[in-house]
Amino acid sequence: MGSERGGARRVAITGAGTVNALALDVAGTMAALAEGRVAIGPLHFDEVERLSVRIGGQIHIWDAEARFSRQELSLYDRVVQFAIEAAQQAVTQAGLDLSEAEAMRAGVVLGTGGGGYNTVDDSYRALHAQGRNRVHPFTIPRLMHNAAAAHLSMRHGLKGPSFTVSTACASSNHAMGLALQMVRSGASDVVLTGGAEATLCFGGLKAWEGLRVMSPDGCRPFCASRNGMVQGEGATVFVFEDWDRATARGAEILAEVAGAAMSSDAGDIVLPDPDGAARAMRGALADGGLNADDIGYINAHGTATAANDRSEAQAIRSVFDTPPPVSSTKSMHGHLLGAAGAVELLAVISALRDGVIPPTAGWREADPAVLGLDVVPNESRRALVDAALSNAFAFGGMNACLALRRA
Repeated sequence: MGSERGGARRVAITGAGTVNALALDVAGTMAALAEGRVAIGPLHFDEVERLSVRIGGQIHIWDAEARFSRQELSLYDRVVQFAIEAAQQAVTQAGLDLSEAEAMRAGVVLGTGGGGYNTVDDSYRALHAQGRNRVHPFTIPRLMHNAAAAHLSMRHGLKGPSFTVSTACASSNHAMGLALQMVRSGASDVVLTGGAEATLCFGGLKAWEGLRVMSPDGCRPFCASRNGMVQGEGATVFVFEDWDRATARGAEILAEVAGAAMSSDAGDIVLPDPDGAARAMRGALADGGLNADDIGYINAHGTATAANDRSEAQAIRSVFDTPPPVSSTKSMHGHLLGAAGAVELLAVISALRDGVIPPTAGWREADPAVLGLDVVPNESRRALVDAALSNAFAFGGMNACLALRRA
């Protein structure tokens, strides 16, 4: 294959890194996904006993003091810590070594829904519960949504465009779609992209409880017994790189980012419209020069809420005469909100690179509302997958779909 498609530059993924409830690296996460291992369990943090929902995909073995200096921790919210670790893994795997001129054309595009949520929670507790009159002097630099992107640009000397996308649960797919466009257009040659989220704290989950969409006992997407979503936390960061640059330096290519599309429902603030999701999938196929028959796997948004599962199933059936296997890995690591699409892209790479389609864990019985979908229940599946889609849909009716090809 040539280095361009339709006159646009091709985009390679040359590095990946992650920290999430399944594992603190990509290899461990891939193995857990293939095993169908569920990392959702009891939550542990201040005031968790005041919550009615006390489960999540929490990272329990994170030792921040062992990873960062005291000075760094004064600046790093938990979400930034996750992003820094994931990015370091990705940069190391990609073997990035940028000259000063190359650094000028390298950037960061990250997604997050909540930003420094733990900092917000701690600050409100200090002011309102503990009666203090001051907060930490670095409260704003810690909680701002662009903190993780800023620290990644500084740590790796990336002096091109660096910014944050915040579109609720579609944030990281929107971020990666923009990173694709930046590299494809020639605006950048290398972009660190993905998402980070750390909203598992009392204030964060208490707010979500008000929506009455949270499950008290587990995440079972596309199952008749499903009763809501379960939140997770973590980060996943990729190196998106110009294909010619990657091949010229002999980099290992994990997958090709073939296309992306975004759409808006322009309807309800919380209820999804199947047409918006379908337009995003069709757009990603068209942008990637793919037909529906080319797709061997769809990583679903799959939140296990009644509204999402029904709407997404309807959208998939409208795009595909015979839908390919569809699974939701949120059943294992929880819903990472703004980082969901990023960690779930690892499942897509698993299917493309290793021929392993991760399962929808916890599935018990068929739901008439999602008939017609092969949801890969409970056990991973071996398959030759040449191309795949990854869906992310958000409150506000914001949709983003990525299309990937096997490298």
